[in-house]
Amino acid sequence: MQGRSINTTQARGDLANMENNQSYFYQFLEPISEDLSQMANGLEKSIYSSPQTMLMHTRTFVEAILHRVMIAEQLSGEENFTLKDRIDLLEKKGLLEKEIIDALHQVRMNGNSAAHESRNFRYSEALLSWEAIYVIIGWYVKKYCPQDVKVPAYQDPEPTKGDHTEVSELEARLQNMEALIRSNIQQQKGLTEEFETAAGSGTPGDALPGLALVRTIVYKDRSLEVPHFLRDAFLLPQRFEESERFLATLAAKQEVRIMSELPNNLEGLHDDVKGFSEESDEILFKELKHFIKEETARREVELTLPGKLALFYKTDYVIVTDQLANIPLIEEEFDSIPSLFQQLHEDQIERVGQLPKDLATLTKYDNVGFETVEELFEQLKGK
Repeated sequence: MQGRSINTTQARGDLANMENNQSYFYQFLEPISEDLSQMANGLEKSIYSSPQTMLMHTRTFVEAILHRVMIAEQLSGEENFTLKDRIDLLEKKGLLEKEIIDALHQVRMNGNSAAHESRNFRYSEALLSWEAIYVIIGWYVKKYCPQDVKVPAYQDPEPTKGDHTEVSELEARLQNMEALIRSNIQQQKGLTEEFETAAGSGTPGDALPGLALVRTIVYKDRSLEVPHFLRDAFLLPQRFEESERFLATLAAKQEVRIMSELPNNLEGLHDDVKGFSEESDEILFKELKHFIKEETARREVELTLPGKLALFYKTDYVIVTDQLANIPLIEEEFDSIPSLFQQLHEDQIERVGQLPKDLATLTKYDNVGFETVEELFEQLKGK
């Protein structure tokens, strides 16, 4: 994994900035882990600033807690276990009660939604995950922490007055905290290798939010790295031209729908469904690598052009101006695509500004292939 070693001085500086000399609900965790307590503080601050940011990072926070539990229980596991992997393992070992399992899955599923859905997330969704954290922390403290640590009664967080932290800065800080937590876990396990992360100094100038590498997927002697923002990305079959049927079949069997449901090793993935071979695994690995490259390029575009709407097709994109957004999707404006427009209108997509960000998803419509989508994209660029 490529990247810079984490700057712990800068990371702890960010933690101090998040605290800002004010009391916060999870301050009682400080004797157990200052890193966890301060990350919980950051999550609390993000509930009303950016519910989506809070939901994504809550999942990683809970994953770090389960990592500590696995260390305490002396359970072996891969370093790149997903949250679902950890929940399943602890449940199998009989270490989780139903209330805890439900809370963990609520955090996991809310985090998955926040990671791959393009919509405005509600405060109420973030508050539900905040309640689930309380249940999980209560269990963790009672079972794995000193008896003198007391968990206070639950209380809803209040909006922080005068806190105008930019969402991008908040996300960068939370990523830096996550990197510090992971680094400390590595030290707990007695690992000597340096923990590397693109979140290095925690500043947007050094690493764009979301691009830290968090997982490795292998196939035979090859490997690929998954960045943070794609850890739970929805694997839309239409994005994988040669593997479309394979992915659709896996999704139908509820085997693989999002990135985190992929196994760490793709060898033998075809064994989970009928009608596919080892070649299917290899082709999916190849297309997955291309998918990550495309999505990373798109992420960089979005982060360097904040507030701008972009429509993407493969590695290219077009910025949607107000004028372009209001152009109707009709034959008088675009040549030779009447069938697509008719189907879009049935879905109440009538103007350019209503098109999906990833134009490749348009291939889900009847008799619409990549050639049709590319033709539309080229005409959009010419407007």
